[in-house]
Amino acid sequence: MSAQTELHSWVESANGHPDFPLANLPLGVFSRDGGEPRGGVAIGDFILDLKAACDAGLFDGQALDAAKAASAGSLNAFFALGAPARKALRVALPALLGEASAQRERLQGMGETLLHPMSQCRMHLPAKVGDYTDFYVGIHHANNVGKLFRPDNPLLPNYKYVPIGYHGRASTIDVSGACVKRPNGQTLPPGASEPSFGPSKRLDHELELGIWIGPGNARGEPIAIGDASGHVAGFCLLNDWSARDLQAWEYQPLGPFLSKSFATSVSPWVVMPEALEPFRCAQPARAEGDPRPLAYLYDERDQQHGALDIELEVLLLTETMRNRGLAPQRITLSSTKNMYWTVAQMVAHHSVNGCSLQPGDLFGSGTLSGETTDSCGSLLEITQGGKQALELPSGETRTFLEDGDEVILKARCRREGHASIGFGECRGRVLPASG
Repeated sequence: MSAQTELHSWVESANGHPDFPLANLPLGVFSRDGGEPRGGVAIGDFILDLKAACDAGLFDGQALDAAKAASAGSLNAFFALGAPARKALRVALPALLGEASAQRERLQGMGETLLHPMSQCRMHLPAKVGDYTDFYVGIHHANNVGKLFRPDNPLLPNYKYVPIGYHGRASTIDVSGACVKRPNGQTLPPGASEPSFGPSKRLDHELELGIWIGPGNARGEPIAIGDASGHVAGFCLLNDWSARDLQAWEYQPLGPFLSKSFATSVSPWVVMPEALEPFRCAQPARAEGDPRPLAYLYDERDQQHGALDIELEVLLLTETMRNRGLAPQRITLSSTKNMYWTVAQMVAHHSVNGCSLQPGDLFGSGTLSGETTDSCGSLLEITQGGKQALELPSGETRTFLEDGDEVILKARCRREGHASIGFGECRGRVLPASG
């Protein structure tokens, strides 16, 4: 049997699916027809109902424990089980869904009891987020933004020693498809001596990788970098919406506050680390003269195998484009290889002071921009702080987001000899501010 045959599923839409072939099998939480949210697995254009699968006796052993935990209305308990249970489930699922499945006829006979059309389901947040930390590991974004404010010294001295991050707001994280209301706040208009209050005029998106935390650590017990990968439950797309005018006024001396806390969007599917294993790569070499990471942040295996090769996209759909039936316009094509620090380094640094991480905690990577304008992950960079308008096929221009604009994030993994997999979409549409 060829490798290609082994990747085929009896769920026909999975074969060649751009996001959810048999090689992916991400987990999410869904509901249908007003029912209770429950865990499922994306396979082609369908969702495998894990509760129905458990009730039908389709799993046993460690895979059954994992499937039961993942069938709940949030994935926190599943995340807490860690890699052994997750791997057991990933062995069992292809055995059920592959075209050579011994239970194929039985499973097909279960119909929509087992497989729900994705188009008829509502997606929910995959987990209850206890804490959310947004990092700043996209070095080109840090350089681009730094140049806007400090042309001669864009990176502060600590950047290449410390994975910079800040504590975000978990209560305003929402799943893809939820609308984002333009925030109100204080801004200091150019030339003014006192701030004014009102809707943000410089609303922006940020293209990020989301990292879901699995088993945590006891308070006071840091996670060693060599063990850090075992504390990662999976990945998603993340849009850290930003009000740049609010941010410019409030961020000194303590950093962003209201300019970030109003909304964060995440894609609904959790792509498990094992699905991304074929797309791991060496961490890009640091520039000559850059310091070697301190000992607690350095692991040779992590440097050789800890980075990810994921293509990232941002698309923009305006109200006018929508009304004219125009397709969303791609405005960014970037990659996770633009991360200056690995995910393991982020986990190790977050916990090195004794901070406890918990199942369902969420990290944002920070904006993952490339070196060119068409690879920038925010409008702040694309438009040089609003100085150079972005032109759209509808004849419109944008410096920052307007009401009715919809931002769509996508991700794709490709490698010769392996099935391409994707993350689904992370969408958010801007609504007018209150009042």
